[in-house]
Amino acid sequence: MVKPDTLNLVIITGMSGAGKTVAVQSFEDLGYFCIDNMPPSLLPKFWELVKESGKITKIALVIDLRSRAFYDEIISMLSGLDNTNFVTTKILFLDASDEELVSRYKETRRSHPLAMEGRLLDGIKKERQLLGEMRNRAQLIIDTTNLSPRQLREEIFDNFKSSDNPVFHIEVMSFGFKYGLPIDADIVMDVRFLPNPYYVPAFKNKTGLDQPVADYVNQQPATEKFYQQFMAMLNTALPGYQNEGKTSLTIAIGCTGGQHRSVALTERVGHALQKAGYPVDITHRDLTKRKETVNRS
Repeated sequence: MVKPDTLNLVIITGMSGAGKTVAVQSFEDLGYFCIDNMPPSLLPKFWELVKESGKITKIALVIDLRSRAFYDEIISMLSGLDNTNFVTTKILFLDASDEELVSRYKETRRSHPLAMEGRLLDGIKKERQLLGEMRNRAQLIIDTTNLSPRQLREEIFDNFKSSDNPVFHIEVMSFGFKYGLPIDADIVMDVRFLPNPYYVPAFKNKTGLDQPVADYVNQQPATEKFYQQFMAMLNTALPGYQNEGKTSLTIAIGCTGGQHRSVALTERVGHALQKAGYPVDITHRDLTKRKETVNRS
């Protein structure tokens, strides 16, 4: 059995309609293993599986109280967790005013879980009464009455993101246009205007990962001018993407075959962004592909 690290458990609870769906999506982006409404009776077995794996260290558990019996089970479960050194528990309680909750339910035309056959406001008041002890236990209470989904997401990021798991991540990839555009790219740059190493006999069967090819590409005057302007654009755009709440960005740089020019520039751009402090993965989609019928790279 692998000895596990301390498990960081965040329990997401609160009033129905207060933003638990947005919250759990935010925790997924923060790298948490998220579970939505697991019955409390299954939790002991789940903890055992987590201990045995030793791989899961961050869990966000959504709890939606729908009955007094369910509520009592959860309180008992939390009391048990308080007595273990394996789990560090933090409760996030999402709240909103009765008026705002009524408005949200009217807008979505959904039924409140505790008012299936009665008045909506009665269900909200009953739930608020049931959740009283849970609210008192919460380490963090966020009132979403006047928050947009984006603002709630930012609030969660501010309170739960850690330095070992940056929220914003960049993928810089090379590709060959003759194999098709990458459908998941956010920014696509075409570098087929640069001199092609394929036509240099010594470089034909090499790639942009080989230093002579990389030097050939990067020492071209057109390459340097493009690189400086492209990096200036990225240095302007990337903080804007972060401010808009984007968690990942894919930058695709393409040449004809994805072997030489795009590879060399992807390496250069990716390493420059890493030095600037961004978490970056560098990949080469078409590096090992070659089409015999096409003699350009």
